[in-house]
Amino acid sequence: MRISGITIPERRLEMALTVVYGVGRARARKILDEARVDYSKNPKDLTTDEENLIRKIIEDNYTIEGNLKRTVSANIKRLKDIGSYRGSRHSRGLPVRAQRTKTNSRTVRGNVRKTMGSGRVIASKT
Repeated sequence: MRISGITIPERRLEMALTVVYGVGRARARKILDEARVDYSKNPKDLTTDEENLIRKIIEDNYTIEGNLKRTVSANIKRLKDIGSYRGSRHSRGLPVRAQRTKTNSRTVRGNVRKTMGSGRVIASKT
């Protein structure tokens, strides 16, 4: 089974649909409820009608894959262009949604420490 160029893997439909960018578990359940298909069915067990119905529901009602990625990147570009705080955080590669950066997000900031501790060497008493 293929949906907008993505091959759906052979596992429970509820989880298999999440391979498509823009479809999570909640949306997959909503789609399967609308199509009246059991969550635990495998894609190979679907009839052609069920397969076409699922494909039609997804493509008609939801923005997925390339279109969604384009929309998200356009939104981020707009934030950068207008010079908003969120846009500047995006352009610097820092956390955008008010997370702390003193102790977390080290890898993003380039402050990678290989071992635990503060990095100070403590002289031992002998």
